[in-house]
Amino acid sequence: MSHPARLGLALVAVLAAGCATPGGAQAPTAQSVVVDSCGKQLTFTGTPQRVVTLDQNSTETLLALGMQDRMAGTANVKTKVSPRFADAYAKIPVLSPKILTSEPLRAANPDVVVASFKELFTADRAGTRDELETLGVPTFVSAVNCPDGTTAPFDRLFRDYENFGKIFGITEKANQLAAEQRAAVAEVQAVKRDPVKVVWIYSVFKGVPYVAGRDGMPSQMSKIAGAVNVFDDLDQEWPEASFEEIARRDPDVIVIGDLSERGNPGDKASEKLAMMREHPVVSQLKALRENKVIELPGIEMDPSVRTVDALKAFGAGLDEIAGRG
Repeated sequence: MSHPARLGLALVAVLAAGCATPGGAQAPTAQSVVVDSCGKQLTFTGTPQRVVTLDQNSTETLLALGMQDRMAGTANVKTKVSPRFADAYAKIPVLSPKILTSEPLRAANPDVVVASFKELFTADRAGTRDELETLGVPTFVSAVNCPDGTTAPFDRLFRDYENFGKIFGITEKANQLAAEQRAAVAEVQAVKRDPVKVVWIYSVFKGVPYVAGRDGMPSQMSKIAGAVNVFDDLDQEWPEASFEEIARRDPDVIVIGDLSERGNPGDKASEKLAMMREHPVVSQLKALRENKVIELPGIEMDPSVRTVDALKAFGAGLDEIAGRG
């Protein structure tokens, strides 16, 4: 079947279902659900039944909300799916183990596409949000990926849950999840700790480390646990840095993300540590010499239902280091 024919079938299937119209293409009715998502207003005139997720973070969040029976496909798995979601995940079609492109996405006939990152919606990936909108397919992007300058990342994540509750008709379950995670955040925040400077290293590509900037989850996790992210002056989620700049900022604690199963050079926490210990400048950091290092699953540093697990592990790691000190 030709590509244009596939697009035609996808459009017919979505419009026949009559369940969503994005971007104000149809006036809302009394029964419509309207949510804002990363610069677009999405209007749902029925409950979506065929959801495609473009990344592991959004996949696991929807699984936590019991959405597996309505998931028409997933993609872009960076690491092993959490054991608590493994059985449900096994029943969902994997459209691509890597980043999904437009043809398999549209062949899956989604009536909504969900992603944690707007960068997954480009012409050479899933297609732009505008392109999918012309097909009648709304695109939901996590609010965490769209800083508004006033709302903290965890609050934006919980807003995602609440919006999913409205879109999929599971308000009670979504609100319960948000309430449970708010309580977990408050528990970590309640512990009084001496302030320390922290660097978060997500990955290292061709010798270049990617660190947590001001706009991502780790920045707020630092604040919640009473720490300071040393790259809070950079208004990105994961900007490039250098080992020399990390050394110049002299963090007290180093947090390293582990993405072992992704398989790229520099993804394993052990590989990042080895690079740092061999580097002529960063190897002299007191934090490294005294092994004040916290390893976390890299997938949990990005917005998802599992991010609160990283927060709890980070807080526990700081407490352990403080006890050793």
